Amino acid sequence: MTVVAAPIALSQPSAPSVIASLPPEARPREKLLARGATALSDAELLAILLRTGLPGSPVLSLARDVLDRYGGFRGLLRDPAPSLTEVKGLGPAKRSALLAVLEIARRTFRETLSDGPVFESSEAVYDYLRLEFDDKRAECFAVMFLDTQHRLIALETLFYGTLSHTIVFPRDVVKQAVLMDAAAVILVHNHPSGRTVPSPQDVQLTRAMIESLALVDVKVLDHFIVGAGQPASMSELGLM
Repeated sequence: MTVVAAPIALSQPSAPSVIASLPPEARPREKLLARGATALSDAELLAILLRTGLPGSPVLSLARDVLDRYGGFRGLLRDPAPSLTEVKGLGPAKRSALLAVLEIARRTFRETLSDGPVFESSEAVYDYLRLEFDDKRAECFAVMFLDTQHRLIALETLFYGTLSHTIVFPRDVVKQAVLMDAAAVILVHNHPSGRTVPSPQDVQLTRAMIESLALVDVKVLDHFIVGAGQPASMSELGLM
């Protein structure tokens, strides 16, 4: 009798993951290349920028410590650059990388708003204004100068004030609008307190700006107040 043994499937231990076999410093980079940036945690993304950790502490630990200190990316990017020097492990090269990323984000939004009418990209406007003004610890007043197609020509901060107020001169805004050959403007100012509820002074200033700029045929499209969360639009609030 010939006995034919049934084939037996021999299970072999799976090969260890390439990512898991790498040192901790290299894993975020390999994970990004293998799975895409969305697969990475905040700490892993930051670790790629920082590249190295501290002696005896991997870069992922440093990244987590930095994010915990600032309360995440938003807190990290909105904090004034000098405060980064207080963080152990963030030398000049690492600080430069973080500041470069922030500026890249600013320029990306600026290019988006220069390519088409600003109100076709309202979220880009909000994100751009948050990037520009979230880190300001004193109140300031800026103007988005727009061309005839309502594309961004430039965002200029014209007046700087204190923690609670700033003095604005409409004639200087008119002068700059003419110099920029702007057809329209969006007014912007921040409330360092975080509250974006327009004050009676904000409403009064907006109306004075509308009247002054109308003399040179420049239209005021909106007045945004930047604080915590999404900027407030005085146009949407019916205050213009």
